[in-house]
Amino acid sequence: MTVLILCCAPPPPACAQSQPAEAERDTRPYDNRLLRLAEILGALHYLRELCGANEGQNWRNQMRDLVAAEGTSALRRARLVEAFNKGYRGYSRTYRTCNKSAAVAANRFVEQGAAITNVLIQDNR
Repeated sequence: MTVLILCCAPPPPACAQSQPAEAERDTRPYDNRLLRLAEILGALHYLRELCGANEGQNWRNQMRDLVAAEGTSALRRARLVEAFNKGYRGYSRTYRTCNKSAAVAANRFVEQGAAITNVLIQDNR
């Protein structure tokens, strides 16, 4: 299996000094939900492939779309990518083969991701 994790280079040192101010300006009230959704997408990218869903890069592509829509700054993009990678890595350490527990986790993440997405859509109407 090919492992494709989104990567993001750390900001240059000159930008590091302005990060706290930039982070305050570039936050949204829904960021906690958005970061959780990114983490779920990472977990799904790993688990669904592990369990033979044959969805290719579906979950990773959805993450790319999320970053394109919400990654309004380098710091914001990095936070989203970090959450995706956290979800991916966490489950890649837990499951080496698909078993009932992995399949249940993947199904729950699909439900959670859909619920978060629905809340985000309703909140932004």
